[in-house]
Amino acid sequence: MSDAVKVGFVPFSAAARGILVVFCDDSLKFGPATAKALGKATDLVKRAAAAAQFKGKSGAALDILAPEGLKISRLIVIGTGKAQALKISDFLKFGGVVSGKLGAGKDGATIMAELPGGAMSNEQLVAVASGLRLRAYKFDRYKTKKKEGEEGPVHADVSLAVADVAAARKAFAPAGHIVDGVIIARDLVNEPPNVLYPEEFARRASQLRKLGVAIEVLDVKAMHKLGMGALLGVGQGSSRPSRTVIMRWNGGKKGTAPVAFIGKGVCFDTGGISIKPAGSMEEMKGDMGGAACVVGLMHALAARKAKVNVVGAIGLVENMPDGNAQRPGDIVTSMSGQTIEVINTDAEGRLVLADVLWYVAKKMKPKFMVDLATLTGAIMVALGTEHAGMFSNNDELADRLLKAGQETGEKVWRMPLSAEYDKLIDSQFADMKNTGGRHGGSITAAQFLQRFVDNTPWAHLDIAGTAMGAPKTDINQSWGSGYGVRLLDRLVADHYES
Repeated sequence: MSDAVKVGFVPFSAAARGILVVFCDDSLKFGPATAKALGKATDLVKRAAAAAQFKGKSGAALDILAPEGLKISRLIVIGTGKAQALKISDFLKFGGVVSGKLGAGKDGATIMAELPGGAMSNEQLVAVASGLRLRAYKFDRYKTKKKEGEEGPVHADVSLAVADVAAARKAFAPAGHIVDGVIIARDLVNEPPNVLYPEEFARRASQLRKLGVAIEVLDVKAMHKLGMGALLGVGQGSSRPSRTVIMRWNGGKKGTAPVAFIGKGVCFDTGGISIKPAGSMEEMKGDMGGAACVVGLMHALAARKAKVNVVGAIGLVENMPDGNAQRPGDIVTSMSGQTIEVINTDAEGRLVLADVLWYVAKKMKPKFMVDLATLTGAIMVALGTEHAGMFSNNDELADRLLKAGQETGEKVWRMPLSAEYDKLIDSQFADMKNTGGRHGGSITAAQFLQRFVDNTPWAHLDIAGTAMGAPKTDINQSWGSGYGVRLLDRLVADHYES
């Protein structure tokens, strides 16, 4: 994993080393342990703050080099604003801000996990530690040289000074596994397509066996036997054979129906015969962001030993335009038996999901299914890059996803499903066609998917605007965001663990 920060915990009384990070409110007040650690240097902070017009606003930083009277190289003061108004998401941001300030410090850093009112709660300090690691991520494994002035990766041992070291370690353990899951998802999205193709993706997903996840990989022969004509049609133009990977974590009571997560894994999407314009086509290496999220999520759940039965399923293909590629006008038969007229070969993700959704619904009989897919550009027209589009046939599931999105910052916005849109994907030659035209493109894609869920409670997340190329944030400076891992882990933790 591309993660260079090691986070540990020490007592407040431990001597600071290298870089000392402290928090103050908008009155420039510190907690008691922080004030003791600073000693007379509190006057230095006040003078520096006045000179820099630092007022302790939320997320603002004051960086003092070689502070007089302290045996450290730097003192970084992070503003929290009004302490009584803070939310957990603010502490995640604070961790990211700190990480961005640390740089490539090799002599370590100590963070005083304390507010003016006293020690941070375990939940707050866990958020700071998580934000640190998420912001520090950088995907640069293929760079052999560093350009002048280019920010290098953070290489630092960071210690959070806390009131209770044992309690902090225990609290952070599961959160650390969730961060690992996000980093796995980011790595997968950022990999180049000549490295990460369906077989290699399946191999990497299979590494979850080390955590006790049961893995089944369906090859082309097995999928033909199952009748997965929709998925196989997408991949038939590629020299890289398609795969479907079924991952099972059995952490709940034996015999209890699992919850299920399904990911679109188009490892590269040229558009097929309906080829895309050349501009920005290289970004289509990220068209497997949904599958990346599912693998990262399964890692997080298994590593933290979530008390729930979970199925993760990903359909892995390349959509290429060779002489064997499917054509506009082709009719394919899905695993469900429903026939699909292919109007546009660039509406391929829904064909992949159709067969995987049906497989999971019929074979696993889950409590619910959530699929994730970088499915339509239309969702970005509607929602930009701040929310994923959510479509659901179940109000309870939708409400729980909305709440989890607000709590994690991985926000979703519910979009409509309605039978009136079905006429747009009706076909005169088959049971349906794979695109409904320009209007309501994200909605008609969701209507298409709904035909393959077999009345299972279901939500579809269109993550085209959030999984890759989204604006950088305090906790993500990467092109691949790992969107969805924290969202869905929270959904499971809040509502489905025994």
